[in-house]
Amino acid sequence: MTTKTVFTTGEAAKICKVSQQTIIRCFDNGSLKGFRVPGSKFRRIPREQLFLFMKDNGIPTDALESGKKKLLIVDDDQDLVDLMQDGFQRDGHFEIRTANNGFDAGMGVKEFRPDLVVLDVMLPDINGKEVCQRVRSDPSMDTVKILCISGMVEHSKVEGLMAAGANDFMQKPFSIDDLVGRAYSLLEMERGVVG
Repeated sequence: MTTKTVFTTGEAAKICKVSQQTIIRCFDNGSLKGFRVPGSKFRRIPREQLFLFMKDNGIPTDALESGKKKLLIVDDDQDLVDLMQDGFQRDGHFEIRTANNGFDAGMGVKEFRPDLVVLDVMLPDINGKEVCQRVRSDPSMDTVKILCISGMVEHSKVEGLMAAGANDFMQKPFSIDDLVGRAYSLLEMERGVVG
């Protein structure tokens, strides 16, 4: 995987998990060093400057260091968790953690701060809808994407999940490849760009 050396303000904002306006403001006031593309107003930020900016502001630099997206898989079916984990590991663009119940999912989201949660709706302790609501009630986690998975098909339940803050829904059974593809589109990643 090639490591990017220069970022746009939009890319920098995603990596730092702040708004693009914040990055532009920091660029314009000099606290984030970069350059403008000659003959245009586009701002560009070199990797090492972004790294320093993140260090200075206490922003975790692991997103910049690995370039991998953080993924939390939550399902009480360990076989399915293993299958999903295996599929995402083969893809190679994800740093993965897993949880088997809603309580661990809640803790995992807080500590790991994933980019994406693949969330089974029918958990043994609390349902996926509650997990969605808890994540959405914390403004610091509003960049977290939630992809709900379930064997249930009632449309009203799916709508309820979306209302609770889920970004997408997939019905079980699904192919792992489709799941990885859906994760890519939710995270606005380009598929198959390795090298």
